[in-house]
Amino acid sequence: MKPDWLLIAEGEVGQHEEREGENSHILEYHSTTSLRATTDEVPWCSSFVNWCLIKAGFKGTNSAAAKSWLKWGVSLATPTEGCICIIKKKVAGEDSSTGSSSGYHVGFWLDEDADILTMLGGNQSDQVKVSRFKKASYNVLGYKVPRAPIQKEAA
Repeated sequence: MKPDWLLIAEGEVGQHEEREGENSHILEYHSTTSLRATTDEVPWCSSFVNWCLIKAGFKGTNSAAAKSWLKWGVSLATPTEGCICIIKKKVAGEDSSTGSSSGYHVGFWLDEDADILTMLGGNQSDQVKVSRFKKASYNVLGYKVPRAPIQKEAA
């Protein structure tokens, strides 16, 4: 069974940066982080993951930095469908696949084999989509799941 946050993420496939103006949906993703970016050109992979988790009733990192997920949640030795996956490009520099200048990227793990990692994420070629990342070009830094859902206060 897929985790709720992955179902929410799947419902966002196709959201993309606008050529002119701003995509208000991406700005909503940004509102879940302390950065609160006001343009859809600011890297938004972490904002997207935060938004999906919050919508599913979990606490995110509150950070727009993909590497913030390395200190969040529970680490998994073996990935499961929908777990949060943090990767880093092996060679420094701008990455058009993820919009990252730091090399870090975060998304939801779907599958992998010896050569390819498949993730659903935001800011993958400027949109929410499923992408395939060559392991020859990226290191997997971690697989994570939330500790527990946010506790609702009694009425």
